[in-house]
Amino acid sequence: MPDPMFVIVMGVSGSGKTTLAEGLADRLDWPFQEGDELHPRANVEKMSRGEPLTDEDRWPWLDAIGRWLDEQAEAGRSAVLTCSALRRVYRDRLREGRPGVRFCHVVAPEGVLRRRLEGRRGHYMPASLLPSQLATLEPLDDDEPGVTVSVENDPADVQIAALRALGLSEGDPS
Repeated sequence: MPDPMFVIVMGVSGSGKTTLAEGLADRLDWPFQEGDELHPRANVEKMSRGEPLTDEDRWPWLDAIGRWLDEQAEAGRSAVLTCSALRRVYRDRLREGRPGVRFCHVVAPEGVLRRRLEGRRGHYMPASLLPSQLATLEPLDDDEPGVTVSVENDPADVQIAALRALGLSEGDPS
């Protein structure tokens, strides 16, 4: 049995991480975890007030994500997870001791992101935090395991493009 693989769908809020990640998980028949659900309550409250998170706020969240990935690895399961993973240091922390981690950075023009955030209901992340996320974002470096995909097309087409870029196919047992 191959070692588990973990696809972390990353990007700023409103980029379509959840839509892509759920689609990949369905196509691959892998477990899915919405990374935002692992935020400590204090982080959610802070973002709800329109305050950007600091690195100190993010470390416990990233550690919770790492624990979830470790649980999947211990069970021998590959999985898909969403996480903004805006900075290289955050991605390095998620990869530490986890050779199966691959990133799928979803990108869209700022105007598309803003429209999506302004039209979204029932989410604690306000559109006012988009500039701080874009300022924090460090795109994947060439030496990081991952791919970048545009989410400007139909979601099914984006899923197929992401699978191809990651070297995966539907029903992949990895």
